[in-house]
Amino acid sequence: MISWKNADTLNAWKKLTALKDHVKLQTALSGDGGAARVKKYAVKMAAGLSYHYAAKQVDDEVLSALSDLAKEAQLTEKYAALVNGEVINTGEKRLVLHQLTRGQLGQDVIADGVNKRAFYEEQRLKAAAFARKVHSGEIANARGEKFTTVVQIGIGGSDLGPRAMYLALENWAKENGCFQMEARFISNVDPDDAASVLKSIDVARSLFVLVSKSGTTLETLTNEAFVKDALKNRGLDPAKHMVAVTSETSPLAKSSDYLAAFFMDDYIGGRYSSTSCVGGAVLSLAFGPEIFERFLQGAAEEDRLAANENLLENPALLDALIGVYERNVQGYPATAVLPYSQALSRFPAHLQQLDMESNGKSVNRFGEPVSYPTGPIIFGEPGTNGQHSFYQLLHQGTDITPLQFVGFRRNQAGMDVTIQGSTSQQKLGANVAAQIMAFACGKADENPNKNFDGGRPSSIIIGDQLTPEALGALLSHFENKVMYQGFVWNLNSFDQEGVQLGKVLAKRVLAHDTDGALKAFSDLMDI
Repeated sequence: MISWKNADTLNAWKKLTALKDHVKLQTALSGDGGAARVKKYAVKMAAGLSYHYAAKQVDDEVLSALSDLAKEAQLTEKYAALVNGEVINTGEKRLVLHQLTRGQLGQDVIADGVNKRAFYEEQRLKAAAFARKVHSGEIANARGEKFTTVVQIGIGGSDLGPRAMYLALENWAKENGCFQMEARFISNVDPDDAASVLKSIDVARSLFVLVSKSGTTLETLTNEAFVKDALKNRGLDPAKHMVAVTSETSPLAKSSDYLAAFFMDDYIGGRYSSTSCVGGAVLSLAFGPEIFERFLQGAAEEDRLAANENLLENPALLDALIGVYERNVQGYPATAVLPYSQALSRFPAHLQQLDMESNGKSVNRFGEPVSYPTGPIIFGEPGTNGQHSFYQLLHQGTDITPLQFVGFRRNQAGMDVTIQGSTSQQKLGANVAAQIMAFACGKADENPNKNFDGGRPSSIIIGDQLTPEALGALLSHFENKVMYQGFVWNLNSFDQEGVQLGKVLAKRVLAHDTDGALKAFSDLMDI
């Protein structure tokens, strides 16, 4: 029988909090013992990736306490309940089924009289068939010309995840001969966003994918109207250039304004929707359905690892619990995501939404206030760019920020150059290895400006190359990490009421139903 309890009521929590500052990284990583520690504190992930946590402030005693916490909090049992179709999103009384979009972990889930696994698979195959017709020219523009560009119109989870995934595989697809169409993205209601995209593409040979589960998202519908105007102004029929990704009950579902519609449902949260048709339509058009399937396979393989009851063989659970230790015992307020891969340039932005929208909560799943910190602030940029930006604060600032590095041994484009005895890829790898040690061990100096205290923890996920399978595994790892942390903190990680109030007030402003300070701020914006 599963029970949902606040973290600070658990016996294991009390034991864990007694282990504050238990490990001194400067000592743990020194000498031969440090080398042995690097080999010991690692766990295999899917798709040839591995998670290394030797530079985290943990040892066998801390890991034992984390394992006890996982068992007492029934974390893997809660994961099993989620994949088997129990109502985990208590705020909205919904199932949470994004794992079903890439494989079956548990029993068949029947909801609303529908086998949901079969439903998601049907929609994936429908989007795949559509993409193949576009690539063959069977679906073309009014002049019979092939579409060359796909433009996704969405916001939040309908943009951040699919955009990050596209950018992550763009160079790989070009190098491996499976690049089909350029993809662009319109998200911001700022007209400059849509205008910049429309001015940079051949609109007549562009296919637009409108993504809105409800069919009522104001920013997305505004941008759709912007695009339709651009099409009409060029003498084009918008209905011959647009498809929709929406729910079966939305006003977009049966509209003649679209060439096709692909469906999702309320059991797939926006920030968890990259493996549904929200990501599947645009990624299948850009790279081909076979590449999207490989991406799903990597995610499914990592999902299976996340079900392992052994903490030391479950990378998502391990990463999650180390993060809980850092947030609640060590008291660190933020986490930096630092991919040493330009292909992952927008991955930190996606993880920012995934984590902060999921676990940015101050009440538990029953609506009661919690007395401990929950989700951290997430930020990041690719290395080595970040080194010349915010690493100064990370190295010598007054707050310690845990770091999550991601790195690969080989680049995607198959191009490189040797300068001063090393290639660009070698320089990239050298930088990430050096940063891990610099953050952990620091450097003593009599000059305070040049003194580095060290003791700044990090982990790294390493792979050979960023492939579709590796990208899927990365996505699943972080989705499951966030899920497990929400379980520990007894949160509902699958609603997002915090985004609603601003929307309500914005509608009042646009309707000129304002007074007081709201009217004054509206006047400042000339509304």
